[in-house]
Amino acid sequence: VLQVLASKSPNIYAIGPLASLSNNLLEIQYDLLNSSLWKEDTSCIEWLNTMEPKSVVYVNYGSITVMSNHHLKEFAWGLANSKYPFLWVVRPDLVIGESAILPREFLEEIKGRGFIISWCPQQKVLSHSAVGVFLTHCGWNSILEALSEGVPLICWPFFGDQQTNCRYVCTTWGNGMEINPDIKRENVEALVKEMMEGDNGQRIRQKALEWKKKAEAAISLGGSTVTNFDRMINEALSHG
Repeated sequence: VLQVLASKSPNIYAIGPLASLSNNLLEIQYDLLNSSLWKEDTSCIEWLNTMEPKSVVYVNYGSITVMSNHHLKEFAWGLANSKYPFLWVVRPDLVIGESAILPREFLEEIKGRGFIISWCPQQKVLSHSAVGVFLTHCGWNSILEALSEGVPLICWPFFGDQQTNCRYVCTTWGNGMEINPDIKRENVEALVKEMMEGDNGQRIRQKALEWKKKAEAAISLGGSTVTNFDRMINEALSHG
């Protein structure tokens, strides 16, 4: 993609992942760059601190994705039936036309192993050692944050560029798997188990770690991000 764009406009500078760049090289706290539309609740970090490494399924559909109440319940029971602990971001407006209310029997079933929250500090969650997989809507920020932390993905794209992002994750980069868009609880359960304990999941987790190393190399001194950033600044100053 960059090669095609560069043939039409030579002044293209590939710089990223920006969150990692700000944290590691520029020493800017990610909180200062945060543009979240929702107030973050950090209590989930304390909960994650009590979990085993790579044991938690993190679920977040982004700030504007919506779904039917039926799909919400299918996701809920799929997560519950997987028996893995999970951190689930459920916004109040997640369900189309009504408040997102989970069944009482579901809440009873997941006591002690499910943490449900309206919003969270995602970068901190993804960098936590307890997180083993990320079920995502495939927004670009979420993709980059997960890639930077080496977290494999279960993809449920909603609209816009998310389908394209999903295709790259699942077929080109190899760091995730796509779930059927018509959500069934048995599919959610099966895919979570495959990603956490299956052979294919093991290959995907390994690929995710490889992408993390590439991201770290890019933002290191002499890496492509630092080189391109320096080039952009120098060229801007030369035309100053």
